[in-house]
Amino acid sequence: MGKNEETSRDNVLRKSEEIGGTSVKGYDFNEGVDYNNILDSYSSTGFQATHFAKAIEIINQMIREKTTIFLGCSSNLITSGIRDVIRYLAEKKKIDVFVTTAGGIEEDIIKCLGDFKIGKFSHSGELLREGGINRTGNILIPNSRYVEFEKFLTPILEKIYSEQKKTGKVISVSEFIMLLGKEINNKESILYWAWKNDVKVYCPAITDGSIGDMIHFFMYNRPDFKIDIAEDIHNLNEFTITRKKTGLIILGKGMMKHHILNSNMMRNGADYAVYVNSGEEWDGSDSNARPDEAVSWGKVKGEAIKVFGDATILFPLIVAKTFARR
Repeated sequence: MGKNEETSRDNVLRKSEEIGGTSVKGYDFNEGVDYNNILDSYSSTGFQATHFAKAIEIINQMIREKTTIFLGCSSNLITSGIRDVIRYLAEKKKIDVFVTTAGGIEEDIIKCLGDFKIGKFSHSGELLREGGINRTGNILIPNSRYVEFEKFLTPILEKIYSEQKKTGKVISVSEFIMLLGKEINNKESILYWAWKNDVKVYCPAITDGSIGDMIHFFMYNRPDFKIDIAEDIHNLNEFTITRKKTGLIILGKGMMKHHILNSNMMRNGADYAVYVNSGEEWDGSDSNARPDEAVSWGKVKGEAIKVFGDATILFPLIVAKTFARR
């Protein structure tokens, strides 16, 4: 063997150390189709499958330790069928706090007034606009649903305004949300079960959607109408500080993600965290950041994982292996 060949071989076939840990192995379909075992096999599959399995492990740990569980989701997930999965969690008292944005609040109510339809991502926005149809991804929402929502919401705003004029008390956003859940009185609603089971619901951007539009219209004749946003941030932070342990499940990204994380900074970080979203962190936004960035801020201190993927696919499977097993 020449010197050059020996050098090449040494560089290419460098002597390695033996390493411990789980061996990479996927599901063997010779054993038949067992969906539970298929999901169990993800722990040794690698890539995001292994992160998925780790997320299940962390959530089961939250449940075993009776951790106070914060669930957050972006509003598009309430637009989708994930709304029904979250409704199950509120109905069965599996979560303690729910945080979403305005679309998540209003679309939970709107779906009680009329359903949404599956369409296509490729539908022409121009043609849909002519027909009074709104598109969120491949889900279609007729404008008539918002007309019905205004009919539902305006009397509630009148009631709140009348009470405000009588007593001087300005209603908080969370009180407003609980009132919506009570008034819709529909078992398909997340907010109904949150009201029924005392699941705390927060929305840090309540006016960023149809609710904001309706309040805007309402204020033409009642310009002194108010909703208090200050009380909720104080109450959420005070509640979080007093928890023995906290666990976070955050689906999607945006303001609701930071709102949950920031409240947990008050207690030097959450004990557990699971993120599910598809964002990359190169732009420096909190929306896309991995849990390790939250550790640097004191928002997370314990076991945490981010699963890169679509929550509409992943979250029902996560619930099947965690909350729904009990």
